[in-house]
Amino acid sequence: MPTTEIEQQRTRQGVFFALSAYTMWGIAPIYFKTISEVSPFEILSHRIIWSFFFLAGLLFLSKGWKTVANTLKDKRKMGYLMTSSVLIGANWLIFIWAVTADHMLDASLGYFINPIFNVMLGMIFLGERLRKLQWLAVVFAAIGVLIQLITFGSIPIVALALACSFGFYGLLRKKVAMDAQSGLFIETLVLLPIAATYLLFIANSPTSNFAENSTNLNLLLIAAGIITTVPLLCFTGAATRLKLSTLGFFQYIGPSLMFVLAVGLYGEAFSTDKAITFVFIWGALIIFTTDALLFKKKKIAS
Repeated sequence: MPTTEIEQQRTRQGVFFALSAYTMWGIAPIYFKTISEVSPFEILSHRIIWSFFFLAGLLFLSKGWKTVANTLKDKRKMGYLMTSSVLIGANWLIFIWAVTADHMLDASLGYFINPIFNVMLGMIFLGERLRKLQWLAVVFAAIGVLIQLITFGSIPIVALALACSFGFYGLLRKKVAMDAQSGLFIETLVLLPIAATYLLFIANSPTSNFAENSTNLNLLLIAAGIITTVPLLCFTGAATRLKLSTLGFFQYIGPSLMFVLAVGLYGEAFSTDKAITFVFIWGALIIFTTDALLFKKKKIAS
């Protein structure tokens, strides 16, 4: 098979994996709504425990234990991963709470803000310089948040917490530079004692005892591991086949689907303060995407 044909095939596969990953992330709230009778911290604990076992199985099949063993011996990498595990745990908990407490619009807004927040982190911590249109996008996003704060006396805390926790998580994982599967396994390993202790000794609710739950609920709780890891594996498949700039255009699928679900399916109120903030964030993303396209075109031309 000619090289160009192989590249085209890999690109098609990458697009399929990217669409799958971001679509699954976008419709994940349906799963969490289904088990909303379970408390957010219980759901988080199940998500950590079953993700750990699911990832352990995948590592066994792919013979990826050597990477894990080498990383566990590396103090610098483990320092980053212990911190990133706290960040991803916090991100998961906030997201679960937002969905089950009818704040899905805030979750959607958080993941719309995230790409712009990532640009700011790149500038502050990685010494990356912002282009003029990127600065304009940042200003637009900031105006949206400030209008909500000044005019309506509220601030999108949930959205900003999700954007910040996931942004810093991405920054730390970039510094570790290891595959998503092994990295997430170590992160769930770090969080496992806390999750297990909570479920076995602290949680005291009608759903905390597996023996008293319905089979359907137990299966849904176990499925938390699959819900967590399958999109991540699809994302990894996409990231290895597509350019980062191309992959970036798929990242708006997730929050867009969340927005549609929040307003269309679950009837969350699209209040004036949220509407104004969303308009400015969407404006910022249009500028951000335009800049990326122009920069890519300029790079190809040169």
